[in-house]
Amino acid sequence: MELELRFFATFREAAGGKIVEAEFADGSSVGDVLRELEAGYEGMNGRLIVDGGLAPQINVLKNGREVLHLDGLDTSLDDGDRLSVFPPVAGGCEV
Repeated sequence: MELELRFFATFREAAGGKIVEAEFADGSSVGDVLRELEAGYEGMNGRLIVDGGLAPQINVLKNGREVLHLDGLDTSLDDGDRLSVFPPVAGGCEV
């Protein structure tokens, strides 16, 4: 199945672009895809899945819906789905 992967901030740098079209095995879950991303992109290795769960402060959306509100890493994916991956972001300004 083909997925549209969208990366933001430092993950965009690691993936080499904002949008990547990629093929995955039929029946893949969000966890399967994230494990493949960690293995395939040095800048993501160990930053997506920690202790068998989604890394803290990482946001992953399937077609615009946060996967933590679906089935987490077990969320199923279908051909044509869009997966957006956001790294932790901190910042602000001092007054």
